[in-house]
Amino acid sequence: MITLALAGKPNCGKSTFFRAATLAPAEIANYPFTTINANFGVAFTRTVCPCRSLNLPCENCHDGVRFVPVNLVDVAGLVPDAHKGRGLGNQFLDNLRQADAILHIVDASGSTDSEGNPVDVGSHDPRKDVVFLEYEMTMWIYGILEKHWSKIQRQAQSKTYPVHRGIAEVLTGLRITPEDVKDAEEKAGIDLVHADPDSLIRFCREITRISKPMVPVGNKVDQAPGEIIATLKNEGFLFASAAGELALRNAAQAKLIGYLPGDPGFSLVNESALSPPQKAGLGKIAEVMQKYGGTGVQQAIDHTIRRLLDLIVVYPVEDEHKFSDSKGRILPDAFLMKRGSTPRDLAFMVHTDIGKGFLYAVDARTKMRVKDTHELQDGDIIRIISTAK
Repeated sequence: MITLALAGKPNCGKSTFFRAATLAPAEIANYPFTTINANFGVAFTRTVCPCRSLNLPCENCHDGVRFVPVNLVDVAGLVPDAHKGRGLGNQFLDNLRQADAILHIVDASGSTDSEGNPVDVGSHDPRKDVVFLEYEMTMWIYGILEKHWSKIQRQAQSKTYPVHRGIAEVLTGLRITPEDVKDAEEKAGIDLVHADPDSLIRFCREITRISKPMVPVGNKVDQAPGEIIATLKNEGFLFASAAGELALRNAAQAKLIGYLPGDPGFSLVNESALSPPQKAGLGKIAEVMQKYGGTGVQQAIDHTIRRLLDLIVVYPVEDEHKFSDSKGRILPDAFLMKRGSTPRDLAFMVHTDIGKGFLYAVDARTKMRVKDTHELQDGDIIRIISTAK
């Protein structure tokens, strides 16, 4: 399953974002290092279920809205010089190894300094936090590589052991491939075989961007001054009110409102049960949602999955006529896959044995057989024919 990590300095709202996205318990407080050990939970990316267009009964969606699970990790807050072990740096960085992408939660209100201490609203530039996180991750990878650099260079003298392979083996825990290394070398404009420390740091910056793509999310948007919002928008930030999303999910769970994560608004279901402060709070959340098209939490997750990672959703079935599995369940599973994946790739995702025994695939919509090299499209419904049972 895809894993997303929530990263950022202390007291930026990461744990609130995590709770809002997962409804899993996580300690929240207005002081640095509330999160000491990583929190693990399941969030979801939102998509349109094919059942609506096919006019099928479906128990796996909400009125045509399908939620596909992803792992979410809330790691300890990061402070300057974390790559040297300051604060909880080593633990933080180690927890990022498993992430496919990072949502960098930034305090858009500018009310916390670089170490997460409270300051006046607007007195800290949130853009500095983005530069700081990339630097810490770059230097962390550089530190790993530098320890093995002499050995890698010696081995690279052999034509049977290219430098790209040596670096990939050292960084294998970060899911870095020799192809990633070659791409980073080219983007850095260096020759790895003869790289000096400065060149190697440039390379590490590029390999960080390739292996751990990040999207900055300006949290606490409801508290942020307008001039800061305008500046961050030009820098490609997404915006969110994690506290607002958490309040909505709790209210929906209590059946006080009608709301699905990612909706642009909500409806009151049991208004008489709401106290005046609760009504006022919901009113403020509604103002934020109207301005930004939602609270931004679900939107940030969807953006990371669909645009940053460029993943599609594919539905495997066992009966292409009923769009079901062997037990008659309609569209029982949904898989997130890389764009450009093939039916054979899907077979391996369903089960290794099914992949090994792959024969061919059938497009359930057209009932036509498709080649194993066919490029799957978002929303495809595919039956895999395999020798494996």
